[in-house]
Amino acid sequence: MKETKPPLIPLKENSKAAQAVLDGKVKGWKRILPFMGPAFIAAVAYIDPGNFATNITAGSTYGYLLLWVIVVANIMAVLIQSLSAKLGIATGKNLPEVARDRFSKPASVLLWIQSELVIIATDLAEFIGAALGLYLIFGIPMLPAALITAVCSFAILELQRRGYRTFETVITGMVLMVVLAFAVQTFLAKPDAAEVVSGMFIPRFEGTDSILLAAGILGATVMPHAIYLHSSLTQNRIVGVNDLQKQKIYKYERIDIVVAMIFAGAINMAMLIVSAALFFKKDMVTDDLSVAYEMFGVYLGPAAALCFGLGLLIAGLSSSSVGTMAGDVVMQGFINKRINLYLRRAITMLPPLIIIIGGINATKALVASQVILSFGIAFALVPLIIFTSNKSLMGSLVNRKLTTILAWIIAGIVIVLNAFLLYKTFM
Repeated sequence: MKETKPPLIPLKENSKAAQAVLDGKVKGWKRILPFMGPAFIAAVAYIDPGNFATNITAGSTYGYLLLWVIVVANIMAVLIQSLSAKLGIATGKNLPEVARDRFSKPASVLLWIQSELVIIATDLAEFIGAALGLYLIFGIPMLPAALITAVCSFAILELQRRGYRTFETVITGMVLMVVLAFAVQTFLAKPDAAEVVSGMFIPRFEGTDSILLAAGILGATVMPHAIYLHSSLTQNRIVGVNDLQKQKIYKYERIDIVVAMIFAGAINMAMLIVSAALFFKKDMVTDDLSVAYEMFGVYLGPAAALCFGLGLLIAGLSSSSVGTMAGDVVMQGFINKRINLYLRRAITMLPPLIIIIGGINATKALVASQVILSFGIAFALVPLIIFTSNKSLMGSLVNRKLTTILAWIIAGIVIVLNAFLLYKTFM
């Protein structure tokens, strides 16, 4: 297969702004700016249309009960994405590349196959979500909407040719638009502040179905392909020539991660809060995004419905391009092969197009995709913890003992929840 350029243009030399920070020539908050961006691209994975399906369903079924799951999932995400970013900074390689170096060839091939399945499931959610957004806002039938989505996703991929900064800026702008859309919805829904606080800080379940939904929320929040991708985003973007510079880069990257995860967490919580305030309050369980859109228009007005549709459309378009990048990373990393990004985009569009042509319910397809995503987390997370705990590999950026313990606790929780989710789904 023909080799192509990496998904983001690697820097031969650090930008002048970044190098000035590493040399200690810049003071104050401006030091952070050259390092902002990678986490926002990874964070797009945390607000894809699969999140809309799980959060709307959770809010309408259980009210504010599962808000704490989103909070916990985002705290987990900060640690997980920090480990992924750190691996790229310390080694100059992404997670799949390190796995290929340290695992046997059959193991690398199996990891590649499962990661491709995860990314197909991811792309399914993103593509259908964007097409559904066009259908809801403009009334365009799903098949033409899917074709328009395809054209738009190719246009976003083309931005990568203009360099990493242009792409990061556009994606960050799209994330902020989704934030604004759900901020308006939350304001219009007028949620109960006391119940919101209770839902955020008091962990509890109500039966096995709520645990299943919690696992779905986790799968839609801690995304496997974002774990692979983040290490790729940091491996060549700004390069430290010694341990001190690598520690500085990681320090600023952690700020980027925290800010990006706050935005992603706020969006996810807003989805659930709006659904709880409107649907649960009226004892109306809603697990269909089309119905949710219509009800927002009925109970909150056209502006709320429009914000929901725009949020779904923008999230789908932005996350689809990020998913394609992740697919390129895992293929190159695990088996050292690449195909043209546009060909990959065309291939990954086939499953959602088949679902749309077959008339399968879009929301049910989105929820099903989250089961597959939840299954794939462990295969990305366990190698990540092993590698970042290796002193000979990581040098001065090796995990502290407490970090490793917390990471393994998170991995254990994720694996147990996934096992329960799979058992209930198939048995």
